[in-house]
Amino acid sequence: MDLKEKIKNKKANIAVIGLGYVGLPKAVEIAKSGFSVTGIDLDKEKAKKVNDNISYLDDINKEDLKKAKEKGSLNATTDYKVLKNIDIVLICVPTPLTKNKAPKTDYIKQAGKAISKQLNSKKLIILESTTYPGTTQEELKPILENNKRKAGQDFFLAFSPERINPGSKVPLSKVPKVIGAISKKGTDIARSFYKQIVEKVHTVSSPKTAEMTKLLENTYRLVNISMINELALLAGKLDIDIWEVIEAAKTKPYGFKAFYPSPKIGGHCIPLDPFYLSWKAREKNFWARFIEDAGRVNEQMPHFVVTRVFTALNKKGIALSKSKILVWGVAYKKDIGDARESAALEIIPDLLRKKAKTDYFDPHIPKLEIKHKYLDKPTILKSINYTPKILKNYDLVLILTAHSDFDYEKIAKNANLVVDTRNAIKKRDYKNVFRL
Repeated sequence: MDLKEKIKNKKANIAVIGLGYVGLPKAVEIAKSGFSVTGIDLDKEKAKKVNDNISYLDDINKEDLKKAKEKGSLNATTDYKVLKNIDIVLICVPTPLTKNKAPKTDYIKQAGKAISKQLNSKKLIILESTTYPGTTQEELKPILENNKRKAGQDFFLAFSPERINPGSKVPLSKVPKVIGAISKKGTDIARSFYKQIVEKVHTVSSPKTAEMTKLLENTYRLVNISMINELALLAGKLDIDIWEVIEAAKTKPYGFKAFYPSPKIGGHCIPLDPFYLSWKAREKNFWARFIEDAGRVNEQMPHFVVTRVFTALNKKGIALSKSKILVWGVAYKKDIGDARESAALEIIPDLLRKKAKTDYFDPHIPKLEIKHKYLDKPTILKSINYTPKILKNYDLVLILTAHSDFDYEKIAKNANLVVDTRNAIKKRDYKNVFRL
């Protein structure tokens, strides 16, 4: 039985390398569609939790894991040797940036080497990790073509960008997949695989095009959010409410899409991924100025938030160094338990450095490790037990993440001062509320 026939009959064995924010949801969705799936992760604790039907991500609960195991066969391991009996391998490993914003593809290479050792049949290998255009062909393909194998003949290689959106209620089956493969046959096989999992598949001419597609999606958001952040700062100087401006602009039925100010764009994707592209551009003696400028605006936002806090306290005659501040929300977006690249990781250290007594509340993140150049050593903070009465104990409440299911009008009424960076408080008649 050839690979395409195995896919059609759901007899193909699938492996997902990397069981993080991308890999685990992907493994669960594939298993729910009826395939046998093996997750591979070097973290023994993650593998054990998957096998024990325990989720470590907010978006996946025990019931999701249970359904996946009932419909398919989902298990996890730390042993790459299982790849010998796998037909399709998805690589969902991290692709961080260095301090100089250059991409690190070490984890992709490690996965490639592990696959290469077990590449004993016409497997399909799909890279889903976000990276710079050319990675699949320049970095991964040579590793897999070891021992005189040839992509498109002895194995099939494709790139399909992940589109995981933490906190989203939209199932992965409703999110279209983009595919770019090395060969036409590889494209055909990859398409037939994803069609078993998602409703819509869009194929492009090459892995490089698919890689660029993901970077366009995230660069679009970085540039537009940074633009509205810059306009928010200008509007403040002009004594204009930028949130009111956005609501007015939204009434135009064409040619406008609303983006909203934020204390900093967080998460692993939007603030990082565009710099894979600007790094690659410099290799071609080209400077991606929009990306670089948007990045600068984004990196400056935490400083502007702290300045806003200082100004609000100063109007009440309270020194920042003598103040007690409650940071409301440390996740990078609402209703999730992920603090990666969160504004809080920049703002809290700055407040601590300026001697402000700082606590935080976040029902999704009970404990937060603060590591920063401002601090002598890492600091562990725990989320306070929140009640409306406790707000009176603080000079200022700083809303960085507006999680759902809270009465923000009540917060405005009970707090001494509020700096609201998310427009969580809708009424405009509170004299104690300051906005971004």
